[in-house]
Amino acid sequence: MESLFWGAVLRFVQALIQATPTILVGLIVAGVFRRLLGHAGTRRLFGENTWRTLPQAWAVGMLLPVCSLGVIPVVREMRRAGVSGGAILAFGLTAPLFNPISVLYGLTLADPIVIITFSFCSLMIVTVVGIAWDKLFPHTAAAELEPPTVGFGAKRMLAVAVFSARELAGPSSLYIAAGLLGVAILSLILPAGYLQTAAEHDDPWAPLFMTAVAVPAYATPMAAMVQLASMFQHGNSVGAAFALLVLGAGANIGLVVWMIRMYGLRRSAAWFALLIAVVVGLAYGVDKPLYPHGVEPAGHTHAFDIYCAPFQPGTSGAFSLAWRMLSEKIAPHEIVALIVTGLFLMAGIALARWDRGGRLERWLERRPEKQPRGDIVLPGPVLGGIALVGLIGVSVLGCYIYYPPPSEIFEEMGIINVEVASAASSRNWDTALYWIPIYDDWTRKLQVSMFLRGEQLTPYRRAKANVLRDKLELLEHEVEDQEVDEARQLGIAVNRAFLRIKAAYSP
Repeated sequence: MESLFWGAVLRFVQALIQATPTILVGLIVAGVFRRLLGHAGTRRLFGENTWRTLPQAWAVGMLLPVCSLGVIPVVREMRRAGVSGGAILAFGLTAPLFNPISVLYGLTLADPIVIITFSFCSLMIVTVVGIAWDKLFPHTAAAELEPPTVGFGAKRMLAVAVFSARELAGPSSLYIAAGLLGVAILSLILPAGYLQTAAEHDDPWAPLFMTAVAVPAYATPMAAMVQLASMFQHGNSVGAAFALLVLGAGANIGLVVWMIRMYGLRRSAAWFALLIAVVVGLAYGVDKPLYPHGVEPAGHTHAFDIYCAPFQPGTSGAFSLAWRMLSEKIAPHEIVALIVTGLFLMAGIALARWDRGGRLERWLERRPEKQPRGDIVLPGPVLGGIALVGLIGVSVLGCYIYYPPPSEIFEEMGIINVEVASAASSRNWDTALYWIPIYDDWTRKLQVSMFLRGEQLTPYRRAKANVLRDKLELLEHEVEDQEVDEARQLGIAVNRAFLRIKAAYSP
């Protein structure tokens, strides 16, 4: 029981840490909608509830870097602004699926036609489901009273921050917690390694099975793309990959709970049933045509381990293991996002406790008697548009930060290569298991970095990267089984594969 409990806690906290950066983005976007664009500007951004609404919601969702948890405060604000239910659900489904960083990752590690097809299928989903929603349940738009505008100057930016803090300390945090709870429950249901042989290409039930797993699951856009690339590398079912992407990254329990509260159980159940039917139908439709020919099914994969229990039953010291896994794998940008989000949460709690009447907001909305000489007052919607475009630009810039130059990547890979090879030779199994997934991730970042900087990814270079990843996977299995001789030999093979890939990717 101890290993199950701490395993569920670990999965909950891991998902929270991974989601924090995109939750922070979602809070800022919701604040921009509220305080800069206003209700009219928000409705205009999403097509004024006309025929343009659904494709515009899909396009905006494709550009903003939010996840299915970070989208919750955004859809709440869209609801307040009077955007139609179909557009809200279209945005809520597509925004978590793709962003510039994840799309770039997918285009270089899977066949580009796959990512393009999946994007087109997501447009079909939001169009069909959105139109059906608006036809079956018209007049679901319900605009609330718009708050007074904030005049100009720094008060505008402060107003966005204040709204974001109050939103995080309000119901949004409960919906986010509900979404994370689905990850914890899934880890209690699925034993460690249960999905390693799931979603095989020749299994006709794979898309349906993965649909059942994906509904309570949660994945960030990047994590979903990593799983997608791994599924194609191992020859898994393409339909199962599509279902996992749309439902695992695009929906979560918290979003469903919000829908039920806003639109009622009957409407939400009808929408969700239609969504599942369309997703499963498209999953079976793309399963055979998009299967990568020439890929031999591996019969196993670690891509879905994050949805299962992290520890075997009866594992001793589960708390210590969970703490070490968290402390070792948290990224610097996640630490910064956690700190900023924590400050927002504390500020929101303080405002809810000592300023329930909104005195701070009234002060922000109070216009100065005299405009400072030389000031140029830009309309709020203009600033809102600049903020949204700037956010997209920052995400594009983040691509170059997340995928550093190949020379820097090879420095990191060289250090990790020594760690993996020495750990395999010295029987340091825990160290090897810690570094192997990181090593694999750097090989993928290398390919994206080359593509991003205009370098040609020839079939020869791709083959060398695949060989290194195959050797790493074989080594991981031998390390898990603690096979001394095989692990030592594969450690040497990994080192040789690294030298070959370094030579192949050298200019």
